Amino acid sequence: MKFKPADVAPPELDMTPMIDIVFQLITFFMVINKFDQAEADERVTLPKDQLAVPPAVQRKDSFLLNFGYLRDQKGNLTNPEPFFFFADEQVPLAQVRQRLRQEAQFYQTIGTDMKEVVVEIRADADVKSGMVQELIQMCQEDGIGFQRFALKATQKMIE
Repeated sequence: MKFKPADVAPPELDMTPMIDIVFQLITFFMVINKFDQAEADERVTLPKDQLAVPPAVQRKDSFLLNFGYLRDQKGNLTNPEPFFFFADEQVPLAQVRQRLRQEAQFYQTIGTDMKEVVVEIRADADVKSGMVQELIQMCQEDGIGFQRFALKATQKMIE
């Protein structure tokens, strides 16, 4: 008996579920990724210190201030006055009070105790310590009222 081969088309592979899984994985890894470095501004070159260590526990209520200089492509200062960098905006030290008041008002509005809020200061290595102290004093003024501070630095390897 002679059998006739059936006209069978090769099976088609449906890629839709595979694409869905890939997008779900991308979304998952984006959500669980720590965005600490996203807050870091490359215009701020942190000082190096042997005692600098990251906090053991992530701070619950904190906000970050990037304080540094405008530099050219070679790293030379283009302006001797330091600025605060808020995304694409550059704010001089004299005008930062308004931003600090807005942050304080935000935390008060959501009912957070001001004693629990940590102001994390990322100051450029070239920023004078007196300017950082002036910033801390501004943060402690009436109408603002921050009391806890953390200064960021990169860890210097012991040689």
